[in-house]
Amino acid sequence: MTALLEVKDLRLAFGGVKAVDGLSFDVGESEIVSVIGPNGAGKTSAFNCITGFYRPSGGRITIGGADVTRMRTSAIAARGVSRTFQNVRLFGDLPVLDNVRAGTHLWLRQHVFDALLHTPRYRRSEQQATDEAHRWLDFVGLRGDRTGAARNLPYGEQRRVEIARALARRPRLLLLDEPAAGLNHGEKLELLDLIRRIRGLGIGIVLIEHDMGLVMEVSERVVVLNFGREIADGTPEQVRRDPAVIEAYLGSDEDDEVPGGRGPTGAAGEETARADA
Repeated sequence: MTALLEVKDLRLAFGGVKAVDGLSFDVGESEIVSVIGPNGAGKTSAFNCITGFYRPSGGRITIGGADVTRMRTSAIAARGVSRTFQNVRLFGDLPVLDNVRAGTHLWLRQHVFDALLHTPRYRRSEQQATDEAHRWLDFVGLRGDRTGAARNLPYGEQRRVEIARALARRPRLLLLDEPAAGLNHGEKLELLDLIRRIRGLGIGIVLIEHDMGLVMEVSERVVVLNFGREIADGTPEQVRRDPAVIEAYLGSDEDDEVPGGRGPTGAAGEETARADA
């Protein structure tokens, strides 16, 4: 069976810095795969390559068997890829509902003539977009006001709106970049349930997350990066016991003795050079 997403030997360099160095993994339909690693490991850079924000230095990315490595962001989105961002990116001054309606533009069929004259076809499509937006806001469990400006919502609710907008694009593959960042314990439990319900729709999910409790609970497979290189790929239990993963997160005895070693302290020194969160 063809993988929904297949990444082969992905490489990305910024000058002499290798942000991603030979990453390979795949994601099937209704599968949840987490990509983890210390700060500066190359996780968000890999996301940016998959979605077309960055052009890889090497390697191949396929969506449903089609090579999208050199495609524009819009073309990749049209193939069923949607994402959220590490820092929430909503249209802050627009109403919550309009933020999610914006996600329908990929599949909503409107013509300039209809929009200018507000024809019955235009009014039907606008109502369809509104109904779809409400449906996804219901799905993510938004409890706040949908008519007020998005910036006025609490941070956790803004996260929900961003996920609803991504889902309104009707994706086959959803990339979530640190969706639990800034959430309290109760909100993280709700997020865990939401991710599982999204998977239940048949959508493949790739998750970047620093909350290891959430990662180990929700993931079917975990890919681990360190300094741009893949050091592990397996089930949560396999990754949890992998010596290379333990060293990447906790460091080794030698790292404690050598400034700038490969533990978290050394990784932080590289972080500013990698354009990656």
